[in-house]
Amino acid sequence: MIAQTASTFHNPGQAVAPMMGPTMSLRRTCAVQLFDRRTGSVHRINGAALIVFTRDPEAAVADLLEGRDPALWEVRVSDLETGRRK
Repeated sequence: MIAQTASTFHNPGQAVAPMMGPTMSLRRTCAVQLFDRRTGSVHRINGAALIVFTRDPEAAVADLLEGRDPALWEVRVSDLETGRRK
């Protein structure tokens, strides 16, 4: 499967490789962050802010909130290409 996906990026007959293969998502890249509602600060791991870059923000939100109380944690999603927060 990886070879099939990779082969869509290189086509000797084309001057420019296509931006996306048929098996890739057309969704935009998002940044997903977890915030503590009590303090308003971003969740940190070893002092670095936790940021998940993804094309599937719904799955990232579910992963970040898994096992956490939603009353205490907030997830913010920002579209990197438009700069808007969802």
